[in-house]
Amino acid sequence: MADPAEYRPAPGEVPTSPGVYRFKDEHGRVIYVGKAKNLRSRLANYFQPLHTLHRRTQQMVTTASSVEWTVVGTEVESLALEYMWIKEFDPRFNIKYRDDKSYPYLAVTMSEKYPRAFVMRGAKMPGNRYFGPFAQAWAIRDTLDILLKPFPVRTCSSGVFRRAELQGRPCLLGYIDKCSAPCVGRIDAAGHRKLAEDLCDFLAGRSSALIRRFTAQMQQASQDLDFERAAVLRDSIKALESAMEKNALVLTDGTNADVYAMVRDELEASVQVFYVRDGRVRGQRGWIVEIQEPRTDTELVASVLEQAYGEYFTTADMDWDMRDAIPPLVLVPAAPEGQDAVEKWLGKGRGSKVEVRVPQRGDKAELAATVRKNAEHALNLHRMRRSGDLTTRSRALQDLQEAFGMGEAPLRIECYDISHTQGTSQMASMVVFEDGLPRKSEYRTFAIKGETGDGARDDTEAMREVLRRRFRRQEAPQDQPTDNSPKRFAYPPQLVVVDGGAPQVAAAWEVFQELGITNVALCGLAKRLEEVWLPDEDYPLILERSSQGLYMMQQIRDEAHRFAIRAHRKRRSATMTASVLDEIPGVGPVRAKALLSHFGSVKAIRAASADELLTVAGMGKVSVQRLREGLGLTERAEPSDDTTTDTSTK
Repeated sequence: MADPAEYRPAPGEVPTSPGVYRFKDEHGRVIYVGKAKNLRSRLANYFQPLHTLHRRTQQMVTTASSVEWTVVGTEVESLALEYMWIKEFDPRFNIKYRDDKSYPYLAVTMSEKYPRAFVMRGAKMPGNRYFGPFAQAWAIRDTLDILLKPFPVRTCSSGVFRRAELQGRPCLLGYIDKCSAPCVGRIDAAGHRKLAEDLCDFLAGRSSALIRRFTAQMQQASQDLDFERAAVLRDSIKALESAMEKNALVLTDGTNADVYAMVRDELEASVQVFYVRDGRVRGQRGWIVEIQEPRTDTELVASVLEQAYGEYFTTADMDWDMRDAIPPLVLVPAAPEGQDAVEKWLGKGRGSKVEVRVPQRGDKAELAATVRKNAEHALNLHRMRRSGDLTTRSRALQDLQEAFGMGEAPLRIECYDISHTQGTSQMASMVVFEDGLPRKSEYRTFAIKGETGDGARDDTEAMREVLRRRFRRQEAPQDQPTDNSPKRFAYPPQLVVVDGGAPQVAAAWEVFQELGITNVALCGLAKRLEEVWLPDEDYPLILERSSQGLYMMQQIRDEAHRFAIRAHRKRRSATMTASVLDEIPGVGPVRAKALLSHFGSVKAIRAASADELLTVAGMGKVSVQRLREGLGLTERAEPSDDTTTDTSTK
C-alpha cells in the first residue's frame, strides 16, 4: 500500500487552471481520471489525512503511486479530454457504466454508394446514420418492414448485393417492391441515396414534412390522371402513418428531447433515458452505474451526460448530422455540475443551442416520472440478479486466495489454452477475468510459430512460447501503446491458469523462472479429474467439488478452451481456402490473397467472369487462364480482348 505523501506534488507545482488529471499505479496503469476547474484546489482534496477520506477514495489514493495533469484552455475542453481518456484507459476507480442489455439500433450506411438499412448492435462505424436504441429488435424490424414500402432502400448484405449484380436479377424483396433493386440498375445511385435520406429524415422525427410532400405529390398525380402513381403514394402515406402510430405520443407540442431519470444508492445507480422525437418515443436505453467514488447527484448527472454523448464527439469526422443524436432539449433529474460548460459542449456537437434543465410541471414532468419508474424497476431487477452473484464471486476469489496461499485475492486472472489439429494451424488463447467477471476486451490470441516458424513440436513448447511472448511485454510503456504492445496487455495478473496438468505447469514455471517472475501465482487445471497442479509439486491439489473457487477456475478454463478453438478454426479455414488457390500453378500466395480480398471466397471467384478476374491487381491474361483451368472453368468465355482460336474439327 502506497503512502500518498510520497507522491504528493508540491502546492506550487500544480496550476490553478482548468485541466484533467490522472492517478497511476506502480505499473503505470491509469486507475483514475478526473477533471477540474481549478487543478490545485481539486487535487488538494485527495491528499487530506486518510481517515478523513471516503473508504473508496482511500483505496484509490493508496493504490496509486503517481499523479499527472494536463492543462486545457476551458472547462468545455476538459470535458472532452476527460471522456477521451476514460475511454482510452478504462480506469478501475472511475464510474462504471454497465448496460442492462445490448440495445439494437437501425443503421443506414450512408458511407456506401448504395446505402443499406439494417438492424445492428455494437460499435458505430464512420459515415453511417444510427437511430434508436430500441428496446426490442423485433420492434425495429417491424418498423423497418413498414418503412420499406415508401422508402424501398436495400437491406441486403454486400455479398448478396454483389451476387445479384453478377446474376443480373434481384432478390425476393426486389420482386415484391420492398427494394428499389439498385443491384440490377432499376434505380441509379443518386435516386437510391435520396430514398435513404428520406428514410433518415423520417426516423429523425421530420415526418410531418414528408407526409405533406407525399400528399402534394399524390394530389398532383391524381390531377395528371396518373392513378397508379397516386395509389402508390397513398399506400406510402398510410405506411408512414402506421409507423408513427407504433410510437406513443408523449409530448403534444412535438418536442425533440432526451428525458433522463436516475435512482441511486451509495454504491449503484440506475439510469434510464427516453429518446423523444417529434413528440413520440423513438427509443429507450438504460444503464447500471457502479459508483466507485462518492458522488453527488449533480456530479453523477454530469458524468452520465458525458458518457451518453461523448461517443458522438470522438466520431465527429463521420460526416453525419449529430442533430439526430443530440436534441435541442435534455431533461435531467438534477442540474449537472458545471451546467453552462455541459450546455456549451453539447451545443458544439449539435451546431446550435442545447438546453439542459430539470422539468418542473406539465407533460414533461409527467414523462420524467414515467422514466423514473422504469429506472426504479431496472435497479430492483438488477439487485435481485446480482446480490447472490456478488457474494458468490467474492467467496470464489477468497477460496482461490486461501488455496494458493496468496497475500491478496486474485483480482486479475489469466488463463491460457492451446488448440490445433494434429499439430497444424496451432493457436493459443489468453482470456482474462477481472473481479471474477470476463474482461473480453483483454482477450488475446497467439499464432504459434515454433523455433522453425512451422509451429511447436508439442503443447508444452507452445505454452512456453505463448507465456514468453506475453510476459516479455510486461514492462512495456502503456501510455503510448503500439501495434506490438496492445493497451494494458503488459499489466501482470495475480494468478495464471494453464489448461493442462503437470507438464504444462512445468513448462509455464520454466518461463517464469527464466524471466524472473516471482509475484504471479501459477497453477494448471487438468480436465480429467479437475485436478489443480502447482509448480514443483508431485501430487495435485484437490479442491472440494462444492468450492466456488474451483467452479470459477472451470469457467475460466472453459472460456479459454472455447476462445482457442474459435481462433484455431478461423485460421484452419483461412489456410484451407488459400490452399485451393495456392495449388494452382501461376497463381501464388500474393495473387491468391488479392483474389480472396476482392471476391471474398473461392465460390465467388468461380462465379466471376474472365473480364472481372482481370480487374484484380496482378492478374493478367495468362494467370486468368491458368486460374480458370485450375478451377475447372475452361468452358467459359475468355476475356473479350483475347484472340479467338478456331478449335473446330476439320
